[in-house]
Amino acid sequence: MPLRHGFDSRRSDRCDGDVDLQAGLFDVGAASKIGPQNGRAVCSPVEGVAVEISQVRYFLAVAKELNFTRAAEQCNVTQPALSRAIKLLEDEFGGALFHRERRFTHLTELGRLVETYLEGVFENSRQAKQIAEQYVHLKKTPLRVGIMSTIAPDEIIELISSVRTHHPGVELHLCDADAPSLRRRLLEGDLEAAIYALPSNIPDEEVHSLPLFREQMVMAVHLTHRLANQRSVQVKDMSNESYIHRNNCEFAGYADAILAEQGVTVSPVYWSDRDDWTLAMIAAGLGFGFMPEHTAKHPGVVPLPITDPEFWREVNLVTVRGRRHSPAVGALVREATQKRWFGERAKALSAAE
Repeated sequence: MPLRHGFDSRRSDRCDGDVDLQAGLFDVGAASKIGPQNGRAVCSPVEGVAVEISQVRYFLAVAKELNFTRAAEQCNVTQPALSRAIKLLEDEFGGALFHRERRFTHLTELGRLVETYLEGVFENSRQAKQIAEQYVHLKKTPLRVGIMSTIAPDEIIELISSVRTHHPGVELHLCDADAPSLRRRLLEGDLEAAIYALPSNIPDEEVHSLPLFREQMVMAVHLTHRLANQRSVQVKDMSNESYIHRNNCEFAGYADAILAEQGVTVSPVYWSDRDDWTLAMIAAGLGFGFMPEHTAKHPGVVPLPITDPEFWREVNLVTVRGRRHSPAVGALVREATQKRWFGERAKALSAAE
């Protein structure tokens, strides 16, 4: 029976300082520094040769103009500076690239051989710089986010819409899975951020968790169930009931000791990966389910808050501690913390106030 005494609404098991995550965890300013440094990059069109992009640009300008003076004007540098750069490039390649004649400057055979390759290097550098600028300024920035499959979809759709409205350059790539899988993929670098809940009182030192909302877990029963008319139920009321096991339940494997203490036994009769199927089976009277209150919404299903003990889950926006994050992650954080989750402001902001 995947139940565990979760988060008590009167307690806080957060790590000290987590309420400041919006300012420190997701450093948008730091992420915006990503990009070429001082306009310089290194390429190697020939094995063992190190070439600066500025040298490539000067070479291509001279190859086009066949005149060092006009090439220098085009590149907005002095002619001596351009000539020195070409000389350094020739030293790297081990031979002259131009025949320098007063009236007829032209490419040498070596110059003709490397010209096509250097054109490709320069074009690739230009495209890379353009992509970097789009990424930093959120003009076209992919963001891989994992969503716990048991979170009510309407709330996530609102978040996606908000990101799309205020940051149209962010391309959200979403995947859904159970919480342990999302945490693993986050640490492995497959995801940049994830939204999930794990019922543990032990701080996770490998990640930063920004609290978004809390919700109580309920016993979901069909309309004609013997407990359907009660306002709440105790754990002991579940004993000897047929149970529909949610394979993706974040409390799976945590409740055995609690049930054993109260002498409660349940009989799993169905196992399901999907909450919509679980709800349909509950509505058909095939058993009860242990579900988040906002997920247990289905015709013919009655959600009953569980007491003695209560079960709560806290859903967080999670990133890897110490990892440098993109500006797109910062955009996601801003929208997630400003959003009213189930009619309430994000718990991170509430705690900060």
